[in-house]
Amino acid sequence: MSEYWNESMECATPYEMESLQSFRLSQTVRRVYENVPYYRQKMDEHGVKPEDIRSVKDLSKLPFTIKQDLRDTYPYGLFAVPMEDVVRVHASSGTTGKQIVVGYTQNDVDTWSECAARAITAAGGGKHDFMHISYGYGLFTGGLGMHYGAEKVGATVIPASVGNTKRQITILKDFGSTLICCTPSYALFLAETMQEMGLTKDDIKLKAGVFGAEPWTEEMRREIEDKLGIKAYDIYGLSEIIGPGVSFECEEQTGMHINEDHFIPEIIDPDTGEVLPDGEEGELVFSCITKEAFPLLRYRTRDIAVLKREKCSCGRTLVKMLKPRGRSDDMLIIRGVNVFPSQVESVLLSLGNTSPYYQLIVDRVNNTDTLEIQIEISPEMLSDTVKNIEEQEAAIRTAVESTLGIAAKIRLVEPKAIARSEGKAVRVIDKRKLI
Repeated sequence: MSEYWNESMECATPYEMESLQSFRLSQTVRRVYENVPYYRQKMDEHGVKPEDIRSVKDLSKLPFTIKQDLRDTYPYGLFAVPMEDVVRVHASSGTTGKQIVVGYTQNDVDTWSECAARAITAAGGGKHDFMHISYGYGLFTGGLGMHYGAEKVGATVIPASVGNTKRQITILKDFGSTLICCTPSYALFLAETMQEMGLTKDDIKLKAGVFGAEPWTEEMRREIEDKLGIKAYDIYGLSEIIGPGVSFECEEQTGMHINEDHFIPEIIDPDTGEVLPDGEEGELVFSCITKEAFPLLRYRTRDIAVLKREKCSCGRTLVKMLKPRGRSDDMLIIRGVNVFPSQVESVLLSLGNTSPYYQLIVDRVNNTDTLEIQIEISPEMLSDTVKNIEEQEAAIRTAVESTLGIAAKIRLVEPKAIARSEGKAVRVIDKRKLI
């Protein structure tokens, strides 16, 4: 028998869900129109008034929101409440180093905790569990999102955060952790480090893990499950929408249930913006219908996915999204961090001394994402000594790490070493097998 955190919502009838969504959508649209000048201007330009949005069927009348809108209103221009009502802010990276800032009222934090609690419950978590959280804390939403969800279900939270892997393994062993939350690549790194320490999966008490923040395959799931002796569950979320808990896997693992009493999903053609029927692949779009501080409408995620609406054998009626196949833009997710080629370009241009030709080589070695950046040196640098070249590499490495938030291998190559293209430059070579 499946366990639910909120059975009335997770197992609502289609009529009940659509009625609730319609009411919440109309209320949110009116509130956004009245309190966010940027949205009011966009709606006016599209000839849409709040009274035009009476139900979910009217959703397509609203204009899309894109990431550039969030940059244009940095930091608080899309907030729909006074700042004195905002109890927390988080942020995610952007293409130019300028972060995307999101805000939460206390009710928003409670909603987020509710969504995460559903995910944890679906993974078999509850008040008797010890939850080890190895997502990063701070401006990244992963750590605190799962933290509050775990506390809501009554689990004992172990806020380990990231790094210091051997110490984390000692904690897993000594504290009796039964659930773990982290990126899937870090889960495998934990397993490999355990082996190096002479420990096996029998030395720990883990039974399940909730993994997200980066792409991962079914093959990687099986490897995690085998090496740690657990069942591995997927979770999906974006900081812009709320954080981890927008959707989650149940024990059937045939897609992730979307918490659609809070977030209305659509699939659109990424080129035309046309809404596509269920079962067709396209770009995933979300509208927030309960958030107070930062309620985005028709936000284009750039994730390519499919929606499925048939009732799941777990009993949940929440619509399911299949694992995103990729993105419709050039953003990379490396070790849970958003990386844009343009960020690298801005670093190089600011430093000088190199040519504007570069490539990002992404791979997965020993279950961990790696990033190598190849950069052409300028002809003037050809005569430099090895020491000078090494100093240049070190300077670029430091600047890139500061901008991206992750370490990268820097390799300076000779002029013309990177292939030219008459069309769009090939900035990224992703060798990871993510499909």
